[in-house]
Amino acid sequence: MSAQTWLLFLPAAFLMSMAPGPNNLLGLSNGLRFGVTRAMIAVTGRLVAFLLMIGLTAVGLGAVLATSELVFQVIKWGGVLYLLFLGIQIWLAPPMDLSGPGGGKGDSLLALAKREFWIAAGNPKAILIFTAVFPQFVTPDAAYIPQFLMLGAGFLATEVVAALAYVAAGRGVGLLNLGLRGRIWLNRITGGAFIGAAALLAAARR
Repeated sequence: MSAQTWLLFLPAAFLMSMAPGPNNLLGLSNGLRFGVTRAMIAVTGRLVAFLLMIGLTAVGLGAVLATSELVFQVIKWGGVLYLLFLGIQIWLAPPMDLSGPGGGKGDSLLALAKREFWIAAGNPKAILIFTAVFPQFVTPDAAYIPQFLMLGAGFLATEVVAALAYVAAGRGVGLLNLGLRGRIWLNRITGGAFIGAAALLAAARR
């Protein structure tokens, strides 16, 4: 793979990473509730899930998901149920004190990272992106796996930048010093957004 091809891939990867999907929505919520540092550490869960997906796709197992309706549906509906669970949990949660650099408390970093991981792993569209988009930038007459790993590294880098943008935006909202009623509505808007993401995932087709 030439450097020019890799540099052409990066803008496409950045646009995919910036799309307002479930993980970016979670990053926004975590930034609002827990601050930038905790939210960005939690993003490692998402990166681990994507790294596993990229590895599976590189060895050809992504084709199984791309062709198996049963596997696709199992992963999809698992993701739908998890997003619904998070949405209802946030909707019903008591309003949090968002003041200070790490206003939200109560969830460990491991719990936050696991949440990022399972949301990423529960979205079969991600691995289908790797299966459909990455090969478009691979040079056919060169070694396949090293090129795929280069593309994966570029994608993960853009994912970190996108996550930081959403986390920072969430923290900016948290610093507005909203009153009790505003914080109640933040819970409802955030929880409703997760429920909406569940509905969108439920409607997704391969």
